[in-house]
Amino acid sequence: MSVASVPITVAEGDGIGPEIMRAVLRILDAAGAKIAPETIEIGERVYLRGQSSGIEASAWESLRRTKVFLKGPITTPQGGGYKSLNVTVRKTLGLYANVRPCVSYHPYVDCVHPKVDLVIVRENEEDTYAGIEHRQSDEVYQCLKLVSRPGCEKICRYAFEYARVNGRKKVTCMTKDNIMKITDGLFHRVFDDVAKEYPEIAANHMIIDIGAAKMATRPADFDVIVTLNLYGDILSDIAAEVTGSVGLGGSANIGSQCAMFEAVHGSAPDISGKGIANPSGLLLGAIMMLVHIGQGEVATRIHNAWLRTIEEGLHTGDIFSPKVSKEKLGTEAFAKAVLDRLGKQPEKLAPVAYAGGAPVAVEGRLTPTHPAKKERVGVDVFLHWRGAPDTLGALLEELNGDGLKLTMISNRGLKVWPNGHPETFCTDHWRCRYESIKPGALVSVMQVMSLIMRMSNAGLDPVKTEHLFLFDGTPAYSLGQGQ
Repeated sequence: MSVASVPITVAEGDGIGPEIMRAVLRILDAAGAKIAPETIEIGERVYLRGQSSGIEASAWESLRRTKVFLKGPITTPQGGGYKSLNVTVRKTLGLYANVRPCVSYHPYVDCVHPKVDLVIVRENEEDTYAGIEHRQSDEVYQCLKLVSRPGCEKICRYAFEYARVNGRKKVTCMTKDNIMKITDGLFHRVFDDVAKEYPEIAANHMIIDIGAAKMATRPADFDVIVTLNLYGDILSDIAAEVTGSVGLGGSANIGSQCAMFEAVHGSAPDISGKGIANPSGLLLGAIMMLVHIGQGEVATRIHNAWLRTIEEGLHTGDIFSPKVSKEKLGTEAFAKAVLDRLGKQPEKLAPVAYAGGAPVAVEGRLTPTHPAKKERVGVDVFLHWRGAPDTLGALLEELNGDGLKLTMISNRGLKVWPNGHPETFCTDHWRCRYESIKPGALVSVMQVMSLIMRMSNAGLDPVKTEHLFLFDGTPAYSLGQGQ
């Protein structure tokens, strides 16, 4: 009995995208992949038609129908007003997990480290990639870092499920929670909680700076790495480079309902149309897609043929090396070389075997969050103001009243009043903390609004407020550095 083809949405993309997509689909068809592609247009041409997101309503309809997206690289036009299409698709479709395997193919591809086989699982929706930015003064700009408990738990749980399904032995969490104790601290705590449910998998935590350094110098020590969005983006490119080439990187973006598969590299318009682009990154992304839709046997067949091609020294120009390469091939010739080796296994590189299937869905297993007792005890008011901290402190103390008093002024996070230091450089952006005059008394929204009005009447320029809360009696805000 024939197996029905799985509908997928395909976008060729821009630059080299059409060339490498044709090559990849040709390989998938010859290998017996049961897919029914629907083609959509996204990217540069859509942007230039006036659609600032780079994707139109008809494309969304296809994605919601197929729930599987094989995407070529796209070009975002230069200039303001254009939003990242990748971020838009990931967040709109809830693709919370970015999965990027990084493997060394020594000695057939030049690389810094010959024995690397790690996977980076990157949170894909939150962190600074929320894209919430503001200019608040002449000198200071801000980007908000948003981290949620469900977001942390989904990605950490997915990392352990991925390790379990794929026979991985260790998951390493990387954060900067020695500095960002509330946001990164949450991620670390959730990781530790989730790890207890997987006693058969080793779990450890590293600070991101030393973790990135060790990954660059001793990547073979790592198996699965799970981390926040920005860190994961950076780590992924480091890992791709130490294993040989960003051009060999495939990527999966996984959500509870939809998934997107792509190469990690860009659209490379400088070589577009020359027929020399390497389709390997997109092909490896397509292999991940086949595993996701339950066609593990086909994925195995293609991946082993690709490995055999690489070890025989048949390489595109980006990885060609006179020391190990036998022949430099263009895009179509490389695809034909893979086709000719379907059914063969590598003789020296380790062959792969996909059972078919992906990590289980994690959303239904999230820890319920219960409302905490939330109490407002003060407010941080951010001011655009030029002058010395002591001058500002004296001015703001005159605005004490209505149950609020000034307790601290900081500049770029460092306490500068009271008892600041003359060596400290200050910008024109100040955090002014007001707390209840009476210890333990709560602060109302009306008190905060009254304070803002007093500041405005005094000729000051409030640009932002952050209310200070206790959650179940625990302060949910940071102290000033040096406070």
